[in-house]
Amino acid sequence: MFVDRIKVFAQAGNGGRGCVSFRREKFVPKGGPDGGDGGRGGDVILRADQHVDNLSNLFYEPIIKAKNGGHGQGKKMHGRSAPPKIVKVPAGTIVWKDGDRTSNSQQPTSSETADKSVIEPVADLTNSGQEFILCCGGAGGKGNVHFKSSRNRAPRQYTEGEEGERGNFLFELRTIADAGLIGYPNAGKSTLLRRISAARPKVAAYPFTTLHPIVGVVEFPGYQRATIADIPGLIEGAHRNLGLGHDFLRHITRCRILLFVVDVAGSEGRNPVEDLRNLRREIDLYDPILSKRPWYIIANKTDLPAAPKNLEALQNRFRSVEVVAVSAQTGEGVEALRERLVTWLGGASQRQLARSATVGSAD
Repeated sequence: MFVDRIKVFAQAGNGGRGCVSFRREKFVPKGGPDGGDGGRGGDVILRADQHVDNLSNLFYEPIIKAKNGGHGQGKKMHGRSAPPKIVKVPAGTIVWKDGDRTSNSQQPTSSETADKSVIEPVADLTNSGQEFILCCGGAGGKGNVHFKSSRNRAPRQYTEGEEGERGNFLFELRTIADAGLIGYPNAGKSTLLRRISAARPKVAAYPFTTLHPIVGVVEFPGYQRATIADIPGLIEGAHRNLGLGHDFLRHITRCRILLFVVDVAGSEGRNPVEDLRNLRREIDLYDPILSKRPWYIIANKTDLPAAPKNLEALQNRFRSVEVVAVSAQTGEGVEALRERLVTWLGGASQRQLARSATVGSAD
């Protein structure tokens, strides 16, 4: 099961309470107070892990709780601090806050729906090993040793431990990949990914065989590699969340370059030029910034009879965009596509560095 969006309830541990105790030993008639402090409650920590690819572990454990700190003891012994509760999430996870982190909100119900218009982002875990403290544990209470004075030699005061932070959060996964394969259902994206990488997505003769993004690793000469994501087929109106619109479109936001896979043979009864125009329009309506990223055209299914004529029309319509003709079914043009991927990804990296340098000089 692939889960890329889930709502959870997180609660850090409470601090332990302080202790009221007095030193009583032989030959020490006035030992005085010696109550220790309580231990700190455990934090709830999110850790991005490269070995986790979705949020299915939280589907079965939507309530995350850390342990409470230990109570203080006599002889000035402090309570034990609770260990942090570490939750592994895939790299590319965005955390959205729903309500007040410190409020005593109730646990979420399955009928609640998250509305991004009333919540705000908390963290964006993009690198493997990156950590974020989602909820901080409460501090331990003070023992009576802290309240002694010349006028209060036998204090019986102590403090309770602080409550840990808690709240409802929305976890949303956005797949991280160097390039994304975008196209209509049955355009041949999954077959193409199987050709250029070791990934084995499902391939069938009906639409929407791919129901979640699949990332494949493409090996290049010189020990170079790149990650290519097979984004499930988009349809017209996806920006309005028609079909599985936003479930697919949000995974494109992480890609450095966009590869539009077009059925150049029109085997599904559609016009390749119109398909590409519709796809570009859907991307622009979903996020205008996303539509400005480098993009290229992969004309697939060139082994079919109607492909040459449609390929020429496609090249004439998009003269400023590089087009690579391939047949994922027969393997024709796949090696040429690999060579172009090295150039495209290298160019995207140079543009990204140039933008970073420009922003740095402006600052």
